[in-house]
Amino acid sequence: MDGVMTRKKTTEKLGGKDLINIGIYAAIYCVIMTAISMLGFIPIMMPMLSVLCPLIGGITMMLFYTKVKKFGMITIITIIIGAFLWVTGMGYWPFIFGIVCGVIADLVAKMGNYSSKKMTALSHGIMNITIFGCFLPLYLDINGYFSTRTSFGSEYVEALTKIFRPWTAPIILACSFVFGILGALLGMYFLKKHFEKAGIV
Repeated sequence: MDGVMTRKKTTEKLGGKDLINIGIYAAIYCVIMTAISMLGFIPIMMPMLSVLCPLIGGITMMLFYTKVKKFGMITIITIIIGAFLWVTGMGYWPFIFGIVCGVIADLVAKMGNYSSKKMTALSHGIMNITIFGCFLPLYLDINGYFSTRTSFGSEYVEALTKIFRPWTAPIILACSFVFGILGALLGMYFLKKHFEKAGIV
């Protein structure tokens, strides 16, 4: 009996293969986010990042979700993504959001025993709220945000100031979540065989 319990506890711990999967998919997702973020140099496209990143990145993340069977994997990859956004100049808020959203997203997926499509989609939606952390400084102190980013130019700053009115904050937050769910559904559609093989129904 003790031997069975010991084996069960061991399998619940993250192993080398789990960490490798986290690293691989985090790297791929960050590359996708970086490519999409290039559109942010066009002012009107900046808020669209809360739509495009969750939607396009959903395919990659759904492939990752088929590898997830243990608590902690979703938490870690979300924290890595948040840290990446912080390091690449998006401020520390994505990192904080990454910690909170990562844990909640992991718990939601675990509630479905990492084998429920509904819980997987919901988990991915929550995970992508991390992206809203990139926009939060634009609402809290947009002038302070661009005071250290003078290379953007006054016209760009003026355009974003007009776009990021306080009333748009809940819209962008909602987009991050809703399109996170839609991105998951899109990923599930393209990766149907992978989900069946992983036993996610």
